[in-house]
Amino acid sequence: MEFSSKLIEKAVNEMSQLPGIGKRTALRLVLHLLKQPREQTAFLSQALTTMREEIKFCENCHNISDTKLCEICSNNTRNHQTICVVEDIRDVMAIENTGQFKGIYHVLGGKISPIEGVGPSQLTISSLVEKVKSGKVVEIIFALSSTMEGDTTNFYIYKQIADSDIIISTIARGIAVGDELEYADEITLGRSILHRVPFEKTFKNN
Repeated sequence: MEFSSKLIEKAVNEMSQLPGIGKRTALRLVLHLLKQPREQTAFLSQALTTMREEIKFCENCHNISDTKLCEICSNNTRNHQTICVVEDIRDVMAIENTGQFKGIYHVLGGKISPIEGVGPSQLTISSLVEKVKSGKVVEIIFALSSTMEGDTTNFYIYKQIADSDIIISTIARGIAVGDELEYADEITLGRSILHRVPFEKTFKNN
């Protein structure tokens, strides 16, 4: 792709690094911004800079937050004895949009994947195990995607907490095997939370 301006070329190259944004889409976005008032571009730039510099991660669940504790963890009306374990913040948003879950979350920050060099120590598994051992947790719900990496992560955590006197469940397989949680429709995802099953059944029957 040829550019008549090095400034446009640089902007397009940076924009095209975003997920799902190719060079042609990036060019359309850059040219759109160029047509807008200068202050609108400045607002966008400032919003992104402020977000990057000031965003925090909840000290309890590792969700994104503006404060030390996210709005979910600091909400006294939520059931703090039930923890839904998810891969990343997009899954928290997806489940919250269903309106069916009233507990709190624990964001792992990924899944165990030896191929990609991701091991248990690179995730927030240890802090989850500490929560369980504190005796304040009644149920852990695994809500990772139905992939080999997701199942491996579920089983690893299960082995770490299996001796604890708590309920360990997983979302029902209304989510197709291999699907990522964030792409499930809200009704299917909501039902999978409500009709969760004991985790032991997911591997003892195989």
